[in-house]
Amino acid sequence: MEFITVEGLMKEYTIYEKKSIFRRNKRKVEALKGIDFTVKKGEFLGYVGPNGAGKSTTIKILTGIMTPSSGMVKVGEYIPYKDRKKYVKNIGVVFGQKTQMWWDLPVIDTYELLKGIYKVDEKRYKKQLDYLVDRLFLQDILKQPVRQLSLGQRMRAELGACMIHDPEILFLDEPTIGLDIVSKHKVVDFLQEINQQGKTIFLTTHDMKDIEKLCNEMLVLNHGDIVYKGKVEELKTIGELPIRVVAQFKRNGYDTLLNEIISGYSGAYDPDKSQLVLNLKSKKEISEIAKALFNNFDIDDFKIEEPGIEEVIRLIYTT
Repeated sequence: MEFITVEGLMKEYTIYEKKSIFRRNKRKVEALKGIDFTVKKGEFLGYVGPNGAGKSTTIKILTGIMTPSSGMVKVGEYIPYKDRKKYVKNIGVVFGQKTQMWWDLPVIDTYELLKGIYKVDEKRYKKQLDYLVDRLFLQDILKQPVRQLSLGQRMRAELGACMIHDPEILFLDEPTIGLDIVSKHKVVDFLQEINQQGKTIFLTTHDMKDIEKLCNEMLVLNHGDIVYKGKVEELKTIGELPIRVVAQFKRNGYDTLLNEIISGYSGAYDPDKSQLVLNLKSKKEISEIAKALFNNFDIDDFKIEEPGIEEVIRLIYTT
């Protein structure tokens, strides 16, 4: 079931440039160039791209903050920028570098205010608050002013704030930016849990480890265009990045025979470590090399290291 539908989404900005003291030029910049994508209900989507690619513009349009220049956007039954008053009751939003909380108020006071804004009844609020306090480890910070919280504490409190009204979908913009290992682990565990419960999550981040751990689908945006849409694992198969093979020999002294076998392949043998490292282009080459090595040598260890998502993304950005 499609929960988010985006068709031909375009956003243009007019930028004014100073020409002289009394005159200025203006030019149009396309932040989004007619992109199309869909997100299924319950999906955990990673939305990545370099700075200036159009990610924040997309988020602002999807959350109803900004109106597109052209194209169609629908989330559930709502058109975000047209049905904003009703729509916001069904979404939760976290911007990693901006707070939605009242800076000088204790965390619990912000939650009480949000309860009123979203018209959450007392019974439902109490149940949701108890759940969030337990799963986000909020007990010790509920009565602290937001300005006194560490970054990790504030981010957990922000997630609690965006979940007070139990929305159908979360839009998260860099929710783990700058977090220490412990805080990040708590946030990641919570996001995995609510996604397993059926929450749809739209995540933008520069942290590819977050994408690999959390997301099942991903979009890659570059210069306002979507250059990849699909499974996270399948992303690793695109491009021409080599697959690294590392073979550890039980003993040394294979130089002549080994050189014949690996002739024509990219890589090198280190006699001091009795280790061979090759960069191969296909699974067929891996199979051929593995067969030749195991048939002719005593191999202690054999590892295949496929390119990581970060390497593939870097390749996409630069092509």
